[in-house]
Amino acid sequence: MHDSFAHVSRLPAPIPVFDIGAGADALVGAAPERLALIVASAEIHYGRLGLAAGDALSRRWLERARNPYLAEIDAVAARLGRAGAHLLNLSYEWTCTSGVAADPSGLGNRMLRTLDWPLPGLGRTLVVARQAGSAGPYLNVTWPGFAGIATAMAPGRFAAALNQPPMPRFTPSCRLDWAIMRARVFARTELPPAHLLRRVFDTCASYAEARAMLTETPLCLPAIFTLSGMDPDQGCVIERTETGASVREAPACAANHWQSFHRPGRARGAESEKRARTLQDIQRRAPDGFAWVIQPILNPTTRVAVVANARRGTLWVQGFEADGPATAPLTLP
Repeated sequence: MHDSFAHVSRLPAPIPVFDIGAGADALVGAAPERLALIVASAEIHYGRLGLAAGDALSRRWLERARNPYLAEIDAVAARLGRAGAHLLNLSYEWTCTSGVAADPSGLGNRMLRTLDWPLPGLGRTLVVARQAGSAGPYLNVTWPGFAGIATAMAPGRFAAALNQPPMPRFTPSCRLDWAIMRARVFARTELPPAHLLRRVFDTCASYAEARAMLTETPLCLPAIFTLSGMDPDQGCVIERTETGASVREAPACAANHWQSFHRPGRARGAESEKRARTLQDIQRRAPDGFAWVIQPILNPTTRVAVVANARRGTLWVQGFEADGPATAPLTLP
C-alpha cells in the first residue's frame, strides 16, 4: 500500500508534543479540539445511545474497582461535557503488531510497533505527551483524554507497548462471546492492561522492575505486552492471562494471537500470524524510520507506527488513517 514515506511535504501538520506532568486531564486542556474529534468519531462508530450507555457502565465499573485513575478520567469527562470519556478509557478493541530485537546500530534494544483501530481520526489526533512519575520522565504516544498507556518510551529505562490477545471462545456466537467476556471483566476489580502499563512507566526504575510488574500483577482481562530495555538482549514479549504469564525473549514479535498459551479464541484484526511473521523477518535489519511499515503490518485500520530505543533515548512516531499517512513523521529528541 505504502512502501515509501519520502513525500513529507504533502503530509498534514506534525504530531504535537505536550509537557503535561502526570495527569490525562492536563492533556485535554492543551488539546481540547482533538478529544472532541475523537468523541465525535466514537459517536458515529458506537452510536450516541450506545456511547452513553457504555460510558455509564464504564464509570460504574471504575468506581466499583476503586480504579486509581478514576479521578483523572472524571476530570477529562468534566472538561469534555458529554458522554464518552469513561468508555473510551476502557476501550480495548485495537489490534497491533509489535517486536523487540537488538538495535541494528549496536546500541541497546529496539521496539517496532503499529497500533490498528477501525475508529477513524485516531491517526490525525495523535499526540506525544511528556509525562513523569516517581520513577522519572517518559514519552507517551497517546490521545487527549486517555489515562492509560498503549505505547511509550522512558529514556534510560525501557520502552513498552500493549497488544490485545484473541477473544476467548465460549460459544459458536462471536457476539455472545463478547458479551460473556464483558460480563467476566465487570465481575473483576483488577487493573485493565493499559492502566497497568501506566503504573509501570510511573513507578518502575528499570527493565527488570518493569518485567516483574508486567508478569506478576493480576489483570481484569488478558493482554500481550512487548518490553524493550537498555541492553541489546533486554527485550521480551509477555503473554498474560488474568493471573498467569509466559515470557518469550527477544528477538520476538507479537500480534493478536497466542504463541505460548493454547487457549481457544477468536482472531483479532486481519492476518495476525502473517503480521507477526513479516515483522519477525525484517525487524533486525530495518533502518530507523518507517520503511518496515508494509502490508500486512500496514492495513486500512493502522493508526500509529512507532520505533523506540530507550538506550539511545529516541522515538519515531507517525499517524495513519485508512488512506495512508495522516501526519508527518516525528523524531524525538
